[in-house]
Amino acid sequence: MKLAVPTETRPGETRVAVIPDVAGRLAGTGIEVAVQAGAGVPAHFPDESYRDKGATVAPALADVLAGAAMVARVQAPTPEEAAALPEGISVVSFLQPGQQLDTVRALAKRGATAYSLDLLPRISRAQAMDALSSQATVSGYRAVLDAAEMLPRFFPLFMTAAGTVPPAKVLVMGAGVAGLQAIATARRLGAQVRAYDVRAAAKEEVQSLGATFVELDLETQDGAGGYAKEQSEEFLAKQRELLGLEVMASDVVITTAAIPGRKSPVLVTATMVEGMGEGTVIVDLAADGGGNCELTEAGKDVVVGGVTIRGMSNTPASMPTHASFLYSRNIANFLGLVVTDGELAPDFDDEIVAGTCVVRAGEVVHGPTAELLKENP
Repeated sequence: MKLAVPTETRPGETRVAVIPDVAGRLAGTGIEVAVQAGAGVPAHFPDESYRDKGATVAPALADVLAGAAMVARVQAPTPEEAAALPEGISVVSFLQPGQQLDTVRALAKRGATAYSLDLLPRISRAQAMDALSSQATVSGYRAVLDAAEMLPRFFPLFMTAAGTVPPAKVLVMGAGVAGLQAIATARRLGAQVRAYDVRAAAKEEVQSLGATFVELDLETQDGAGGYAKEQSEEFLAKQRELLGLEVMASDVVITTAAIPGRKSPVLVTATMVEGMGEGTVIVDLAADGGGNCELTEAGKDVVVGGVTIRGMSNTPASMPTHASFLYSRNIANFLGLVVTDGELAPDFDDEIVAGTCVVRAGEVVHGPTAELLKENP
């Protein structure tokens, strides 16, 4: 089977779906990897490193796609890219079908089969393929580095002849994978860390990393698959009221609360920002979903009353080497479910294969997406 790896075309996307080492591993399982020239260069994987591992490198996308049974990408193809794919090809990538209906339509018209790693079931067997979690690890780490760079103070405690410098007070909002990595990284840098999450199960994880869990007088909001469920406006209003003092007492606030396929909940209001001290920092990892801070602008730094609000956009792309390293292994593990003896042979009775499949041989099989297409013909 031939696997095509095209150059990513989304502005600012520096990751590559398959790195050279993984291409070499796949070759050993009967999968021929064809890479578009330059695809790995932004992530610091030159074309020659692919050739050294037995992959084919071609300058033209048409040559990469010719004879391919499957395409591996980071970002989903645009509608135009999907329309240019070979008839009946399979595609695996990040894909939010409810927000990318035109791409879904184009894939269906080509008779394609499309798998979305955004829809990967949250089960133990799927952990090795969980690209959302692997990339969230990168995001949580990067958020703290950005905060430390912007904060005009030290993170750790310093005891000097000139006096004692207290540690920075960091509040992490959301203790999923990104939040836990942010907690761990902030702790390594010596900060005093507090964390909040609507899920009761998060408390033990937060405390295991040496941070203090912020408990509010609210009902827990545990959702399916380990995610937080979408909260009512009444819950969010009460939450913001109780969190206000925590936010205003912090030097750094890192927000990570995102619900797959939904707008990010607003946790930090403009009023809270006004109450924060001069030189303090907010790093919003949910900026691409609308932001957890009311004043966030995706991809920009906004300064309000001496408070810097950084809206992180496509954060894993800021560390493309290791982000690609992790994502590439997720892809390889997923391929293990749809490729047998070097041939594309997906088992649609497998809950992971079925759960990630949005389009199957031109038919939209993901229920919520099919309903949206009916409503938006």
